[in-house]
Amino acid sequence: MSDPEFMQMALDEARACAEAGEVPIGAVLVYRDDVLARGGNRTIRDCDPTAHAEIVVLREAAEKLGNYRLAEATLYVTLEPCAMCAGAIVQARVPRMVYGADDPKGGAFRTCFELLTSPKLNHQVEVTPGVLSEDATSLLQSFFAARR
Repeated sequence: MSDPEFMQMALDEARACAEAGEVPIGAVLVYRDDVLARGGNRTIRDCDPTAHAEIVVLREAAEKLGNYRLAEATLYVTLEPCAMCAGAIVQARVPRMVYGADDPKGGAFRTCFELLTSPKLNHQVEVTPGVLSEDATSLLQSFFAARR
């Protein structure tokens, strides 16, 4: 499957989040060409400020593999990760990440911070931004417009 096809799966997860009243951000973790974990934001449902989509799928994938290091994985997420999620991605040693929309208010790849590629850290992530960005942006904008 291609990056847009995996991102479409992440967008499906984000739509499910919106229907559940969660901020619509979805993620899919692909390990050796197989979907190992998929999910979305669960901060409200779990009453957990760390239950961002990325953290949810990193936890699930690590448990399935029996290893917190997720080498050979690609993480697909609909929104540029925040600093917390970027830190978790680095700690999990995810080699590649693909995301949809930039997050101008908290993105930790290029908009606010550059954590994923910082030479100061012990791991850098290859990042492909902007995959299906219009769809991801539209989903977020529609969600927040309905709540104003």
